[in-house]
Amino acid sequence: MATAARKTLPALARVELVGSTVRERLRTAEDSEVVSAFLAGDERAFSELVERYQTRLLNFIYRTIGDREKAEDLVQEVFIRVYRHLHRFDRSKQVSTWVYTIASNLAKNELRNRSRNPLVLFQTITKNWQDEERPLQFEDPDNRPDDLFRKRDIREKVEEAVGQLPEHHRNVFVLRELEGKSYEEIAEITHTNLGTVKSRLNRARNSFAEIIGPWLG
Repeated sequence: MATAARKTLPALARVELVGSTVRERLRTAEDSEVVSAFLAGDERAFSELVERYQTRLLNFIYRTIGDREKAEDLVQEVFIRVYRHLHRFDRSKQVSTWVYTIASNLAKNELRNRSRNPLVLFQTITKNWQDEERPLQFEDPDNRPDDLFRKRDIREKVEEAVGQLPEHHRNVFVLRELEGKSYEEIAEITHTNLGTVKSRLNRARNSFAEIIGPWLG
Protein backbone atom coordinates (compact mmCIF):
# COMPACT_ATOMS: atom_id res chain seq x y z
CA MET A 1 0.00 0.00 0.00
CA ALA A 2 2.79 2.40 0.99
CA THR A 3 4.68 1.54 -2.19
CA ALA A 4 1.60 2.32 -4.30
CA ALA A 5 1.20 5.65 -2.52
CA ARG A 6 4.83 6.55 -3.22
CA LYS A 7 4.28 5.84 -6.89
CA THR A 8 1.05 7.85 -7.01
CA LEU A 9 2.32 11.04 -5.37
CA PRO A 10 4.94 11.87 -8.02
CA ALA A 11 2.30 11.29 -10.69
CA LEU A 12 -0.04 13.76 -8.98
CA ALA A 13 2.80 16.25 -8.70
CA ARG A 14 3.44 15.93 -12.43
CA VAL A 15 -0.24 16.56 -13.18
CA GLU A 16 -0.23 19.70 -10.99
CA LEU A 17 2.98 20.87 -12.64
CA VAL A 18 1.52 20.39 -16.10
CA GLY A 19 -1.64 22.29 -15.11
CA SER A 20 0.43 25.12 -13.68
CA THR A 21 2.56 25.26 -16.82
CA VAL A 22 -0.52 25.45 -19.06
CA ARG A 23 -2.04 28.26 -16.99
CA GLU A 24 1.20 30.21 -17.12
CA ARG A 25 1.45 29.71 -20.87
CA LEU A 26 -2.08 31.03 -21.29
CA ARG A 27 -1.33 34.11 -19.20
CA THR A 28 1.56 35.08 -21.44
CA ALA A 29 -0.10 34.12 -24.73
CA GLU A 30 -1.57 36.52 -27.26
CA ASP A 31 -5.36 36.78 -27.40
CA SER A 32 -5.42 34.90 -30.67
CA GLU A 33 -3.46 32.02 -29.11
CA VAL A 34 -5.84 31.88 -26.17
CA VAL A 35 -8.78 31.69 -28.58
CA SER A 36 -7.07 28.87 -30.47
CA ALA A 37 -6.56 26.98 -27.22
CA PHE A 38 -10.22 27.35 -26.31
CA LEU A 39 -11.39 26.23 -29.74
CA ALA A 40 -9.10 23.22 -29.37
CA GLY A 41 -11.02 22.23 -26.26
CA ASP A 42 -9.16 23.88 -23.38
CA GLU A 43 -11.83 25.46 -21.16
CA ARG A 44 -9.12 27.16 -19.09
CA ALA A 45 -8.48 29.41 -22.07
CA PHE A 46 -11.92 30.96 -21.73
CA SER A 47 -11.26 31.66 -18.06
CA GLU A 48 -8.13 33.48 -19.17
CA LEU A 49 -10.15 35.67 -21.55
CA VAL A 50 -12.58 36.50 -18.75
CA GLU A 51 -9.73 37.43 -16.43
CA ARG A 52 -8.18 39.67 -19.09
CA TYR A 53 -11.30 41.59 -20.03
CA GLN A 54 -13.70 41.50 -17.09
CA THR A 55 -12.48 44.63 -15.27
CA ARG A 56 -11.87 46.59 -18.46
CA LEU A 57 -15.34 45.85 -19.80
CA LEU A 58 -16.96 46.67 -16.47
CA ASN A 59 -15.28 50.08 -16.45
CA PHE A 60 -16.23 50.75 -20.06
CA ILE A 61 -19.88 49.78 -19.70
CA TYR A 62 -20.24 51.46 -16.31
CA ARG A 63 -18.90 54.74 -17.64
CA THR A 64 -21.23 54.48 -20.60
CA ILE A 65 -24.49 53.71 -18.79
CA GLY A 66 -23.78 55.03 -15.27
CA ASP A 67 -25.23 52.03 -13.41
CA ARG A 68 -22.67 49.70 -11.87
CA GLU A 69 -25.05 46.88 -10.98
CA LYS A 70 -26.49 46.84 -14.50
CA ALA A 71 -22.97 47.08 -15.92
CA GLU A 72 -22.01 43.93 -14.03
CA ASP A 73 -25.01 42.14 -15.54
CA LEU A 74 -24.07 43.31 -19.03
CA VAL A 75 -20.47 42.14 -18.60
CA GLN A 76 -21.79 38.67 -17.83
CA GLU A 77 -23.94 38.86 -20.95
CA VAL A 78 -20.88 39.85 -22.99
CA PHE A 79 -19.03 36.72 -21.91
CA ILE A 80 -22.07 34.53 -22.52
CA ARG A 81 -22.18 35.79 -26.09
CA VAL A 82 -18.43 35.41 -26.52
CA TYR A 83 -18.62 31.82 -25.30
CA ARG A 84 -21.52 30.98 -27.60
CA HIS A 85 -20.12 32.60 -30.73
CA LEU A 86 -16.35 32.32 -30.39
CA HIS A 87 -16.32 29.50 -32.92
CA ARG A 88 -17.70 31.98 -35.49
CA PHE A 89 -15.22 34.74 -34.66
CA ASP A 90 -13.27 36.04 -37.64
CA ARG A 91 -9.76 35.26 -36.49
CA SER A 92 -8.26 37.76 -38.90
CA LYS A 93 -9.67 40.45 -36.58
CA GLN A 94 -8.52 41.54 -33.14
CA VAL A 95 -10.20 39.75 -30.26
CA SER A 96 -10.36 42.95 -28.19
CA THR A 97 -12.19 44.83 -30.94
CA TRP A 98 -14.79 42.07 -31.25
CA VAL A 99 -15.34 41.87 -27.49
CA TYR A 100 -15.68 45.65 -27.17
CA THR A 101 -18.12 45.68 -30.08
CA ILE A 102 -20.38 43.28 -28.20
CA ALA A 103 -20.07 45.38 -25.05
CA SER A 104 -20.76 48.61 -26.93
CA ASN A 105 -23.88 47.19 -28.57
CA LEU A 106 -25.25 45.95 -25.23
CA ALA A 107 -24.57 49.32 -23.60
CA LYS A 108 -26.31 51.18 -26.43
CA ASN A 109 -29.30 48.87 -26.19
CA GLU A 110 -29.50 49.54 -22.47
CA LEU A 111 -29.52 53.29 -23.06
CA ARG A 112 -32.21 52.99 -25.70
CA ASN A 113 -34.38 51.07 -23.27
CA ARG A 114 -34.28 53.82 -20.69
CA SER A 115 -36.82 56.55 -20.41
CA ARG A 116 -34.27 59.09 -19.19
CA ASN A 117 -30.80 60.11 -20.15
CA PRO A 118 -28.26 58.25 -17.99
CA LEU A 119 -25.66 59.96 -15.87
CA VAL A 120 -22.28 58.61 -16.88
CA LEU A 121 -19.71 58.67 -14.15
CA PHE A 122 -16.44 59.86 -15.59
CA GLN A 123 -13.53 59.58 -13.20
CA THR A 124 -10.63 61.33 -14.91
CA ILE A 125 -9.89 64.74 -16.36
CA THR A 126 -7.24 67.09 -17.64
CA LYS A 127 -7.38 70.39 -19.44
CA ASN A 128 -4.86 69.37 -22.12
CA TRP A 129 -6.35 67.49 -25.07
CA GLN A 130 -3.51 65.54 -26.71
CA ASP A 131 -4.74 63.90 -29.89
CA GLU A 132 -2.45 60.90 -29.85
CA GLU A 133 -2.43 60.24 -26.11
CA ARG A 134 -4.87 59.17 -23.45
CA PRO A 135 -5.08 62.58 -21.83
CA LEU A 136 -7.58 62.02 -19.06
CA GLN A 137 -5.83 61.67 -15.74
CA PHE A 138 -7.41 62.51 -12.45
CA GLU A 139 -5.67 62.24 -9.07
CA ASP A 140 -1.95 62.35 -8.41
CA PRO A 141 -1.01 60.89 -5.00
CA ASP A 142 1.75 63.50 -4.72
CA ASN A 143 -0.76 66.35 -4.75
CA ARG A 144 -1.39 68.33 -1.57
CA PRO A 145 -4.65 67.66 0.29
CA ASP A 146 -6.19 70.95 -0.83
CA ASP A 147 -5.38 70.10 -4.46
CA LEU A 148 -6.99 66.68 -4.08
CA PHE A 149 -10.07 68.24 -2.54
CA ARG A 150 -10.41 70.59 -5.49
CA LYS A 151 -9.96 67.77 -7.98
CA ARG A 152 -12.58 65.67 -6.25
CA ASP A 153 -14.92 68.62 -6.47
CA ILE A 154 -14.13 68.88 -10.17
CA ARG A 155 -14.91 65.20 -10.60
CA GLU A 156 -18.48 65.79 -9.47
CA LYS A 157 -18.79 68.46 -12.14
CA VAL A 158 -17.25 66.12 -14.69
CA GLU A 159 -19.86 63.48 -13.95
CA GLU A 160 -22.57 65.99 -14.76
CA ALA A 161 -20.79 67.27 -17.86
CA VAL A 162 -20.25 63.87 -19.46
CA GLY A 163 -23.85 62.98 -18.78
CA GLN A 164 -24.84 65.85 -21.06
CA LEU A 165 -22.94 64.52 -24.07
CA PRO A 166 -25.08 62.84 -26.74
CA GLU A 167 -24.84 59.05 -26.68
CA HIS A 168 -22.88 58.72 -29.95
CA HIS A 169 -20.39 61.39 -28.80
CA ARG A 170 -20.06 59.93 -25.32
CA ASN A 171 -19.37 56.47 -26.69
CA VAL A 172 -16.35 57.47 -28.80
CA PHE A 173 -15.19 59.78 -26.02
CA VAL A 174 -15.01 56.95 -23.48
CA LEU A 175 -13.47 54.50 -25.94
CA ARG A 176 -10.72 56.93 -26.88
CA GLU A 177 -9.97 58.79 -23.67
CA LEU A 178 -10.44 56.02 -21.12
CA GLU A 179 -9.94 52.81 -23.03
CA GLY A 180 -7.17 54.12 -25.27
CA LYS A 181 -8.63 52.57 -28.40
CA SER A 182 -7.25 53.62 -31.77
CA TYR A 183 -9.47 55.45 -34.23
CA GLU A 184 -9.59 52.34 -36.38
CA GLU A 185 -10.75 50.17 -33.46
CA ILE A 186 -13.40 52.70 -32.47
CA ALA A 187 -14.67 52.79 -36.05
CA GLU A 188 -15.07 49.02 -36.05
CA ILE A 189 -16.62 48.87 -32.58
CA THR A 190 -19.17 51.60 -33.32
CA HIS A 191 -19.80 50.55 -36.93
CA THR A 192 -18.88 53.98 -38.29
CA ASN A 193 -16.24 55.21 -40.69
CA LEU A 194 -12.97 56.78 -39.59
CA GLY A 195 -13.99 60.29 -40.53
CA THR A 196 -17.15 60.07 -38.46
CA VAL A 197 -15.20 58.81 -35.45
CA LYS A 198 -12.79 61.73 -35.60
CA SER A 199 -15.61 64.21 -36.13
CA ARG A 200 -17.63 62.88 -33.21
CA LEU A 201 -14.60 62.78 -30.95
CA ASN A 202 -13.70 66.34 -31.82
CA ARG A 203 -17.24 67.53 -31.13
CA ALA A 204 -17.38 65.55 -27.89
CA ARG A 205 -14.12 67.11 -26.70
CA ASN A 206 -15.29 70.59 -27.62
CA SER A 207 -18.67 70.11 -25.95
CA PHE A 208 -17.07 68.67 -22.86
CA ALA A 209 -14.60 71.56 -22.66
CA GLU A 210 -17.37 74.11 -23.03
CA ILE A 211 -19.41 72.54 -20.25
CA ILE A 212 -16.56 71.95 -17.83
CA GLY A 213 -14.56 75.08 -18.64
CA PRO A 214 -16.37 77.55 -16.35
CA TRP A 215 -15.95 75.18 -13.39
CA LEU A 216 -12.23 74.76 -14.01
CA GLY A 217 -11.71 78.48 -13.89
